[in-house]
Amino acid sequence: MELGNRIVFIGDSITEWGRDGKSDQIGTGYVMLIHDYLRVTYPATRFDMFNRGVGGDRITNLAERWTEDVFDLKPDVVSVSIGINDVWRQLDNPDLEQVTVGKFEAIYRDLLTQVKEKTDAKMIIMEPTIIEEDVKAKGNVLLKQYVDVVHKMVDEFGAVLVPTHTAFVDYLKVGSDFSLTIDGVHMNTTGNMLMAKTWIEAVEKA
Repeated sequence: MELGNRIVFIGDSITEWGRDGKSDQIGTGYVMLIHDYLRVTYPATRFDMFNRGVGGDRITNLAERWTEDVFDLKPDVVSVSIGINDVWRQLDNPDLEQVTVGKFEAIYRDLLTQVKEKTDAKMIIMEPTIIEEDVKAKGNVLLKQYVDVVHKMVDEFGAVLVPTHTAFVDYLKVGSDFSLTIDGVHMNTTGNMLMAKTWIEAVEKA
């Protein structure tokens, strides 16, 4: 995949990680690692990269800020990472109005349709990662349906799939002593590296 110059990363706190107070607003998570990799690997190319992750966001929140945080930036590439909070809120806040898998799919399709109709931007879609570092945890079981929606969107819109959930599950199955998160959801440095590595490999392969 030949990247354009303006890349928007949009998602929840996993994307946002560390960007508050940072002068370049890239953050300190996987977005920063991708940013630095592209800078040193393609030094002749100017990249304008924007981190538009917001902690706690579900796909409903992305829809509310889609114009400001995507279209207003005139991106050549839109990279989306969402779905963890859509499932996590079902576990930690069951009284909240929930984003069912059907609602998740409908909103995701609408957002990507807008990108397709209003821009020439390439689309990169990341699988939601994990909820607890246990493949059999309830959060990961529920998450599978949302991962399936991501695959459906990739097929419908010809997007690049970043198989982050798959990469994390494969890592967990090995039984490594190194954890990937600080709390079962938010990445430590190892988790951020795995996300960045998976993104780079998927995009360069495409």
